[in-house]
Amino acid sequence: MIKLDKSKYQLPQLEFLAKQVVEGTLAGLHKSPFHGYSAEFLEHKIYTPGESTKFIDWKLFGKTDKLYTKKFEDETNLRAHFILDNSSSMHYPVHQNFDIDRLNKIEFSVLAIAALMEILKKQRDALGLSIYSNEYEFYAKEKNNPKHHRLLLHQLENVLNQSHQKKTTETYQYLHEIAENIHRRSLIVLFTDLWEVRENSNEIFEALRHLKYNKHQVVLFHVFDYAKEFAFDFENKATKFVDIEHDTHLNIYPEQIKVAYQKAVKEYFEQIKTACYKYHIDYIPSDINRGFKQIILPFLLKK
Repeated sequence: MIKLDKSKYQLPQLEFLAKQVVEGTLAGLHKSPFHGYSAEFLEHKIYTPGESTKFIDWKLFGKTDKLYTKKFEDETNLRAHFILDNSSSMHYPVHQNFDIDRLNKIEFSVLAIAALMEILKKQRDALGLSIYSNEYEFYAKEKNNPKHHRLLLHQLENVLNQSHQKKTTETYQYLHEIAENIHRRSLIVLFTDLWEVRENSNEIFEALRHLKYNKHQVVLFHVFDYAKEFAFDFENKATKFVDIEHDTHLNIYPEQIKVAYQKAVKEYFEQIKTACYKYHIDYIPSDINRGFKQIILPFLLKK
């Protein structure tokens, strides 16, 4: 079990945890679908008949009797831009210490992004990052060098180190702005709980649609705590529920609203799923209590 005091959380630990997540998820899988993630393929790729023979590594051919072409350090196979929702609702449940076995939504999302970046880094892919809440907190365009990767990890570390603050969600506004910033065709990966109250929910779906601009491929990881936020699994006693973004509260017995709540949330989740299907966005529901296989394996298949 890994427990860390947030006040002492350091970048090497985040990078270490990301590597552990990747290795733990891929352990035991047949490696053939994931050639890009083993060390022997970091600087080579299998030669495809019809390609130029200019970059064939003949020395490696002599050792393996197989044709590989050299993959240069500045070569980029893919451009990926990660988007992280850092609003207050993403910090649920609120706690002081980082515990790998009891992650809240923001910790789960940060570690998932770091793990996916670790995978893409090994393939020399270009990585970018946007972080938003009630403001556009951070933006970095896609690059594929070690210094840039460390910068992105540092920003993710800052998110983990932040004390809990009341931040509303402006998903609608900032997804439009982020879409305008990404000019070259990219894989866009969004982590959000989509808990945003708007009179017209279609505005959020239109913002998701905007991310498809310039023929981007978009993957939405819809992050939530299934037991609490979907199933509404609370002990039936007088309970104070607080909106951590707007500081409003409600004193009730959970059983009084459980059926109506479950119905409303199920309908909302279905709306999100339907909108993503309509706009050709890959929708992946992501329960923070189910680990990282639900993140990494679908991501590899989509990629």
